[in-house]
Amino acid sequence: MQSIEKVLYTARVRTRGGRDGEARSNDGRLQLRLTPPGAPGQGSNPEQLFAAGWSACFIGALRHAAHARKLDFPPDAAVDAEVDLMHGEHGFFLRAHLAIELPGLEAELAQCLVDAARHSCPYSKALRGNIAVTLSLR
Repeated sequence: MQSIEKVLYTARVRTRGGRDGEARSNDGRLQLRLTPPGAPGQGSNPEQLFAAGWSACFIGALRHAAHARKLDFPPDAAVDAEVDLMHGEHGFFLRAHLAIELPGLEAELAQCLVDAARHSCPYSKALRGNIAVTLSLR
């Protein structure tokens, strides 16, 4: 575990009812219904929320890697995140895939940015060695 030098931000969310409930941030910016995956209803589910957060963070890490190399970051860069809720002999677990699009960058340079982002993205760091993750460039 890394030592903490400076807290940059703390997210505070209160959830009631679990997968069939609601979540709300203390500042009121996030307010949503939760619905179990595949169930009827208007709510999102934890896997979708995790995929959204991780893909947004990964784009930030890609942008940081590009700027560190004094490269223009493609404005239409995108990350499609898939988070699978799995069940096996040891219970529930997650598996994930990130498909990265960096239009206008040569494949070798794009791969360099993906590799750098994989090592600097806080979500990727937290998951390393804990769930199966695949990354691909489109």
